[in-house]
Amino acid sequence: MKKQLTTVLWAAALLLVCGNAAAQTIASSIKGRVLSADGQALEYANVLLQKAADSSIVKLEYTLADGSYLIANLEPGQYRLAVSFVGYPNYLSQIHDVQAGQTLSVPEIKLQPVANELQGVTVKAQKPLLEIRPDKTIFNVEGSITASGSNAFDLLRKSPGVVIDNNDNITMLGRAGIRIYIDGRPSPMQGADLAQFLRNLQSNEIEAIELITNPSAKYDAQGNAGIINIRLKKDKKLGANGNVNLGYSVGEKAWYNGGVSANYRNKKTNVFGSYNYSDNEFLNFMTIDRSQLGSRFDQSSEQNSVTQNHNFKVGADWTLNQKETIGVLASGFLGNNSYHGDGRTEISRVGQTAIDSILIAQSDNAGQRNNLNFNLNYRFDNGKGKSLNLDADYGMFRNTGEEFQPNYYFDAQEKVKLSERIFASSTPTDIDIYTFKADFENKLWGGQLGAGIKATYVRTDNTFDFFNVLDNVKVLNTDLSNQFIYTENVNAAYVSYSRQLKKWGFNAGLRAEQTNSEGDLEAYKPVNDDNVQRHYLDFFPSGGITYNLSPKNTFALNYSRRVNRPSYQDLNPFQNRLDELTYEQGNPFLRPEYANNLQLRHTLTTASTRP
Repeated sequence: MKKQLTTVLWAAALLLVCGNAAAQTIASSIKGRVLSADGQALEYANVLLQKAADSSIVKLEYTLADGSYLIANLEPGQYRLAVSFVGYPNYLSQIHDVQAGQTLSVPEIKLQPVANELQGVTVKAQKPLLEIRPDKTIFNVEGSITASGSNAFDLLRKSPGVVIDNNDNITMLGRAGIRIYIDGRPSPMQGADLAQFLRNLQSNEIEAIELITNPSAKYDAQGNAGIINIRLKKDKKLGANGNVNLGYSVGEKAWYNGGVSANYRNKKTNVFGSYNYSDNEFLNFMTIDRSQLGSRFDQSSEQNSVTQNHNFKVGADWTLNQKETIGVLASGFLGNNSYHGDGRTEISRVGQTAIDSILIAQSDNAGQRNNLNFNLNYRFDNGKGKSLNLDADYGMFRNTGEEFQPNYYFDAQEKVKLSERIFASSTPTDIDIYTFKADFENKLWGGQLGAGIKATYVRTDNTFDFFNVLDNVKVLNTDLSNQFIYTENVNAAYVSYSRQLKKWGFNAGLRAEQTNSEGDLEAYKPVNDDNVQRHYLDFFPSGGITYNLSPKNTFALNYSRRVNRPSYQDLNPFQNRLDELTYEQGNPFLRPEYANNLQLRHTLTTASTRP
């Protein structure tokens, strides 16, 4: 039996980032090797780390060329390793007890080959799980045995170089500021909205995930850490077809999902649609220890979230002739969310062990997150290197949130109530996004010339009404309530050129973006009003050189300048409270953050034959 194995060797990786960087502390880790029965290293074996208590998946890693693996950033606890590789039975390890700060070396795992010989087997060609290219890494979801029954959020956790923290912040190669694209179009969603959308996008809809660390001038400059492009499946078979999917998983809480998709295609027309539903429950624990104004606060909280999400898509493409196609697409995301949190804060004087008082706080939040998107597109391609793509998009978000938060102070024995403060809030948010872009490509001087324009207009309307609750009656607090309206217009143009000269490849581009933004804070009391306007023009060069020593041995040097503009959530100065003593608040005076990214990369591919 012949197998094609791909070895990816990063001989050098240099990342120079100008901007803010997030530092992560490595806790515990597990390392080891996976071998065949005769001692040969098995590359790209799937190594799943599971919690011993309930078999829930903690992390996924793949073995390197020498069969080694390293699973880092682990919390102390008891785990099992589940290993799988094509042609071998699955392996499940004994329980491993990982201590705080320990790097546990696991004995070598030797997989035994399948004993029975198969006759009359039809082998179907399949893309490799990972494709390493000079400009990006592609995670082919269809090639992953762990993708079934999963969603886009979980798949990103398993993507190489991608880390998602407990607050759903996504980083790539240790850098924050990722932009998510869907089929080459930037997603306007951020924060909790984006996380909920990704959790409801099922793996059976996804073809591949592209990790682009240094995007070309064709892409928006937004996003210091690069771009993650999620490519959805497109059925190209003639006739009618469809599928139904159901999923259920159990971890700390139970999740289930289901969906249906259908497609009809003939020589001139393609009509498609899909619907997915998910019901998820999340449990989160948080501790905060801090000192302020001579007092020490030791806070712990347990938060339980329940979401029911509906995700749908419907569209059609018409082939006008061999060169031209027009299409329409409508998609939406409708979600209901509920949240309950219980918090406990022990308050003492700095330097003393005796507790002065205890704060017991609860938080109940219910809301909706609704999103509708519409796209009209035109495609021209003469099949000889000349193409023109036009896209017009409109997206709308309508989110609501109602919160009730009682805070009770007790004595050190938690028997006598000292005081109480009860709050409530209402936080509706309306967002409208309009986009038009045009991309043109043509052959020039033996290479490929690209040029394009794009205009985007965004308007967000955030209302924050804060209430004090007295004798079960809500009284509006005009000092803390406000309405924050933020508008942003970005006009962009770019030009790029690439050419291949024997073993050398060159690409260069320049993107210009002119930004006009305004944040208008309207408070109930005029003294709290504020208005911040920004107008600026930026240039973002990019380029790269590749040298192909051989078809399987490539060196690449890439550079790009990027920007990370503050989100409307970062700019909105209203207070989002965890309890009376803990809140987060935006700053309307934040300025954009810039990054200059330089990457040196070496990719070596080798082939081997194994029986």
